Amino acid sequence: MNKEIKDFKDGDSGQGLLLVNQLVKGVTSNGAPYLSMTLQDRSGSIEAKMWDVRQEVLNQAESGRIYEFRYDVLKYRNALQLRIGEMRSVDQETVDLRDFVSSAPIPLELLKSKIHDAIGSIENPIWRSVLVKLFTEYQNEFFDYPAASKNHHSFIGGLAMHVAGMLDIANELCRCYPFLNRDLLISGVLIHDLGKITELSGAVATEYTLEGKLLGHISIMQAKLYELAKEMGYQDSEEITLLRHMILSHHGKMEFGSPVLPLIMEAEVLYLIDNLDARLNTLSMALSSVEPGQFTARLFPLENRAFYKPKK
Repeated sequence: MNKEIKDFKDGDSGQGLLLVNQLVKGVTSNGAPYLSMTLQDRSGSIEAKMWDVRQEVLNQAESGRIYEFRYDVLKYRNALQLRIGEMRSVDQETVDLRDFVSSAPIPLELLKSKIHDAIGSIENPIWRSVLVKLFTEYQNEFFDYPAASKNHHSFIGGLAMHVAGMLDIANELCRCYPFLNRDLLISGVLIHDLGKITELSGAVATEYTLEGKLLGHISIMQAKLYELAKEMGYQDSEEITLLRHMILSHHGKMEFGSPVLPLIMEAEVLYLIDNLDARLNTLSMALSSVEPGQFTARLFPLENRAFYKPKK
């Protein structure tokens, strides 16, 4: 049985099957070809380098496929990395991609129950009817997709887990601050990232689609909501304008991709809990592979900081 990535230690050597999630082909200053990869199994992912790559290996290497690797584990800039000695093709019909993809640690039925209960709890008829239509259209992809290609909730079911976590926070905040419009905040939580179903390619070897690169999930979902509202005769209602604003402003700052800043309380709260849930998941994943008393590698989405894992 293959040793799982989560069990790799500095100095290990081994051989086994791994999925190529991301792949970059490059050439050193000396003209030697190399591969820079992100490899993964169900337990996690790890960066890998293969130097002086033979042409036949370059020709057959691609992301989204499983290969047999011979590797050495080493520590580089305080993070484990693989140095690949051999990369061999395997018959893709004999392996199941999903055996190499991590998934949300929350049971699917619980995620579905949380999402459907939240939709059913919306009292405003316009918001509720829009949500029912959207989740009827996207229900299969929503519970399958990651929330991002990397950094946070980047696994099967990650999008649903991200939204479910935000729902828990939003409900607690509404109890603490009863002046918040719960219907609007919960509707914003449910809908804010649905555009990622178009922005991202899928649950395995996730990449950005052409629409994702050129438009982004914020613009995609805002346009989708307006189109749906127009079909339903709601396009001029304040409810739809407010919900469009929640989508457009949920990154909080223009430099983070929001075309407008939050200008209502619920939009400000949506931005904060979205950021909180994403950052905590990023930290949790990074710290899970670090021994107590050690630091993580620098985390780009967290201002390039390295975080310490306490001994107790």
